[in-house]
Amino acid sequence: MKICYLAEASSIHTQRWVKYFAERGHEVHLISYNPAHIEGIKIYVLPDTKNRFLTFILRFFEVKRLIKKIKPDLLHAHYIDGYGWYGALTRFHPFVMSPWGTDVLVAPKKSKMIKLAAKFVLAKADLITTDGENSKEAIMDLDADIKKIKVIFYGVDTKKFSPEKKDRSIMKYLFKNDFPVVISIRSFEPIYHVKTLIESIPLILKEIPDAKFIIAGEGEQKEYLISLAKSLEIMDSIRFVGMILHDALPKYLSSSDVYVSTSLSDGGMPLSTLEAMACGLAPVVTDVADNKKWIKDGESGFIVPTKDPKSLAEKIIYTLKNKEYVMEFGRINRKIVEEKQNYYREMEKMEKLYKELI
Repeated sequence: MKICYLAEASSIHTQRWVKYFAERGHEVHLISYNPAHIEGIKIYVLPDTKNRFLTFILRFFEVKRLIKKIKPDLLHAHYIDGYGWYGALTRFHPFVMSPWGTDVLVAPKKSKMIKLAAKFVLAKADLITTDGENSKEAIMDLDADIKKIKVIFYGVDTKKFSPEKKDRSIMKYLFKNDFPVVISIRSFEPIYHVKTLIESIPLILKEIPDAKFIIAGEGEQKEYLISLAKSLEIMDSIRFVGMILHDALPKYLSSSDVYVSTSLSDGGMPLSTLEAMACGLAPVVTDVADNKKWIKDGESGFIVPTKDPKSLAEKIIYTLKNKEYVMEFGRINRKIVEEKQNYYREMEKMEKLYKELI
C-alpha cells in the first residue's frame, strides 16, 4: 500500500505508527508542520508564516498539491484540529481520521465553531479510529457514524518495555545512591497538572524522607513547577531531567518503583501509563479517561481524585511502605499489557482495516 499521513512528525505516537507500516514494506509518506528524521519515511514539511490565516491557506494548498503528487491509496490524519481539517477539506478518499483525545474531549467544548469543525471532519472520514471508550463516546456525541468507529489501541512494545530493563545505576547516577523512586513523565502543560505531584512531595517526605522523584518532561509550566519545588524546599529530592528519549525510557521506568500521572484529561489509556505497567511498576493515577478500566483500585494500582495532593501522597506512601504490593501490582500489570495492549497486534488490526478500506 501507498499510505500518506497528516500528522506531527516529532510525536512519538506518529513515529511508532508510521515506522510499523514502513517496516512492513508499505510506501509511507508523512506531511507535517515540523521536520523530523524517521528511517524509511518521506517527510514533507508544511509552510509557516506569522499570519495565522495566510498559514492556513498556504498549508491547505500545499497539502492538496502533495496528495496529487503522491497519489496515495489512502490518507490518514492524526488529531482533528489542523491535520484533520486539511485532510477533510481535500475531499480525498479513502480518508481515515484518528482523534487523540483533547481534540474530541476538550476542544469542542470551547466554542461552537470548533465543535462544528470537528463534526465536519468526522463526517468526511471513511474510518475513524480511537484508543479508548471515553474518546469513542465523545466522537459519537459529535454525530459521527458509529459504524465508522473502530477502537485501535496505541499498544506497547512489550519487548522494549519490560521489567528486565531494570538498571538501578541510573538512580545512583541521579541521586548518588539507591533510593525508593517515584517517576512522572507527563508534559509540563496545564492539562497534566504536574503541580499536584509537586505539592504532594512534602507530605511524602515526612513519612519517607529518603524518597526521590524523577520528573521528566518539557512544557509551558516548566519554570513555574521548578519555582514551586524551590519554594517548598524539596529540590534535593527531585531531579527534573527534561524530555527522556523514547529509547531510554524503558530503563528509567523499569528502574523506578512508582509511576504517577496527575492528568486532568486523557483520551483512552495514556501510552506512558501502559508503558510503565509493562515495565512492572505500581501506578498511582488520577480518575480520568479509561484509567479505571485498566487499573483496579487497590488490586493493580491506585486511582486518586484530580488536584488532590493529599490523596496522591497517601497512596504513594502506602505503596512505597508495602513493597510486596509493588511486586504484585507489577506482575498483574505486565500480564494485562501483554494480553490486551500489544503494539504489534494492534497495528496488525490497523493494517487489515486499511486493506478493507482500499
